[in-house]
Amino acid sequence: MEQDDPGEALSELRERRLGALELLQAAAGSGLVAYIAWALLLQPGFRRVPLRLQVPYVGASERQVEHVLSLLRGRPGKTVDLGSGDGRIVLAAHKCGLRPAVGYELNPWLVGLARLHAWRAGCAGSVCYLREDLWKVSLRDCHNVSVFLAPSVLPLLEDKLRAELPAGARVVSGRFPLPTWQPVAVMGEGLDRVWAYDVHSGGPNGQASPEPSSASVPGAPRSQVG
Repeated sequence: MEQDDPGEALSELRERRLGALELLQAAAGSGLVAYIAWALLLQPGFRRVPLRLQVPYVGASERQVEHVLSLLRGRPGKTVDLGSGDGRIVLAAHKCGLRPAVGYELNPWLVGLARLHAWRAGCAGSVCYLREDLWKVSLRDCHNVSVFLAPSVLPLLEDKLRAELPAGARVVSGRFPLPTWQPVAVMGEGLDRVWAYDVHSGGPNGQASPEPSSASVPGAPRSQVG
């Protein structure tokens, strides 16, 4: 049995018959570690964002990154990741030719980590990570947008995208689809699924393309809608 198996750990605790004080110390220690991690890595950015717009950081999986790039590869124009976290999508986008690639992330620790990853990859001067609130940045010059956000904020994101994105822009949403827009392509299964949306008219009246189509995704498998 694995050492980290919960059943084995529970049996071991029962055999030891820890006293009340020992159990309290263990619980307090675990809680302190969790709080320190929260305070250092997540809370600094959240202090500046209204509660209803806060989105916890969960890094994209390797498969999710691959799917995002499959739906954006070969497209011209500025590529941005809204809530870029540790910068993995931005760095991968730059490496596959999506340039310029920019990440917007409010948490200073994650911005620093993203820049470290870029430096280690030899791309420190080529990719850009900005400590910015994604709700306040302008998207009027962005043609490729990646988002991995919680479903609770996606209706508000739709409004921002509709108001700011130029005609011809593409949005790729990971884990959760935009609630009212119709995708032009879908890739992956489960939490690795991503949805692509095209904007067919710019300015305040910009909207996602109402008709699904596989022709707009070069090299991608036939679209799956639903």
